[in-house]
Amino acid sequence: MIRYQTLAEQTGQLIESGVLRPGERLPSVRQACRIHDVSPVTVTQAYALLESRGLVEARPRSGYFVCARRVQRLPEPAMSRPQPDFTELQVSDFIFQILDSVKDPAVVPLGSSFPAPELFPLDRLGRCLAHAARHLDPRATITDLPPGNEELRRQLALRYLGHGAQVSPREIVITSGAMEGLNLCLQAVTRPGDLIAVESPTFYAGLQAAERRGLRVAEIPSHPREGVSIEALAELLRHHRVSACLFMLNFANPTGARMPDARRRELVALLTRHQVPLIEDDVYAELYFGDTAPLCSKAVDPAGIVMHVSSFSKCLAPGYRIGWVAAGRYADAVLRQKLASSIATTVPVQIALADYLKQGGFDKHLRGLRQRLAAQEAALVAAVEAHFPDGTRLARPDGGYFLWLELPPQVDALRLHQAALAAGISLAPGPIFSALREFGHCIRLNFGHPDPARQLAAVETLGKLVAAQL
Repeated sequence: MIRYQTLAEQTGQLIESGVLRPGERLPSVRQACRIHDVSPVTVTQAYALLESRGLVEARPRSGYFVCARRVQRLPEPAMSRPQPDFTELQVSDFIFQILDSVKDPAVVPLGSSFPAPELFPLDRLGRCLAHAARHLDPRATITDLPPGNEELRRQLALRYLGHGAQVSPREIVITSGAMEGLNLCLQAVTRPGDLIAVESPTFYAGLQAAERRGLRVAEIPSHPREGVSIEALAELLRHHRVSACLFMLNFANPTGARMPDARRRELVALLTRHQVPLIEDDVYAELYFGDTAPLCSKAVDPAGIVMHVSSFSKCLAPGYRIGWVAAGRYADAVLRQKLASSIATTVPVQIALADYLKQGGFDKHLRGLRQRLAAQEAALVAAVEAHFPDGTRLARPDGGYFLWLELPPQVDALRLHQAALAAGISLAPGPIFSALREFGHCIRLNFGHPDPARQLAAVETLGKLVAAQL
């Protein structure tokens, strides 16, 4: 191999493994000459080769930088086409069977719904929590009853303001994680037997919440990059009474889809005309790659029909179980449901998170977290492209920590799940993301765990298991 090709391969491996992360600057030509004991011509040729492969980009008068996105070699899945049935749900037993597999630490957690704990500032959060517990004002057991700690709600309102949305602390209800928030929203605006709309595929926790409420669901076609079909939703609203829409518009679980800003405005306007509340499960919004945050739905919601649900579990404090609902016109109804169900959310944890946000540093943590996830995504994509067979399709996200794969139609995702478990690997099979048990040849993989050698070996094994079913 020629010298410049060897240097290009070595640098490419650093990029694929995440040592060099998207947006980071490569050593200058002079630095690279000194490091590798090569000529400037060799370095220039190596960088030009990496640029031709879509791994780096040259910026005038600045040098070479790792590309934020590589050119994708696998095609993306097409728009989903769910069966036009309204479904009474029976999904929980099936989902619990699958989820048990991710609890074993010996299993490679590609099927997990959570990022790795080591990505978060848990030591600093622990100090905030210890301080809050030691200095807890006994009156807080009364004053921090729902809607929740006043300073935490104020800090959340400030973050909304930073995203262009004017949200009053009075409409924010603190919850025990986003899951409780989703349940409270459904309880506030639906009755058993009502029809709600969800994406197809959709996050199974939303299906479980709808099942507990005794709701029927209509699955709406969804594109793996742009999200739910507004045209299909409009057709449903013309012919049926829909009590609520339960959507993920930012880096949807499982596909990673992010609805473009213009389409988001169109969606909120459509639901406003029909007076249908949008319950937005938005726990991944802070995990965008690149420099531009997604448009906040509350910023384009003058009528208050958006019930914005989020939490700190995916971006800051897993296990602390602090979420919230910015419920708009439905805030009083959500508050009543909270008081009638769990009464309050743990007071010291609310105080600790309020203190952490007030101290600053959250945005710095988020910038580092986004860079790490973007690098881990690039590494997992490269591994899938290298080891999965022809006929595989890949939905590549620009945020979150999930990859959605559509495998060749002969592959049975449930059989693959069992074979992978026997090999010490978990994955999330497609049927758990559909009330109709569709997506039988699709899987979701998690790139939120920074153990590249272990994950890449697992992907190679998965590729062989997929090939064995062809």
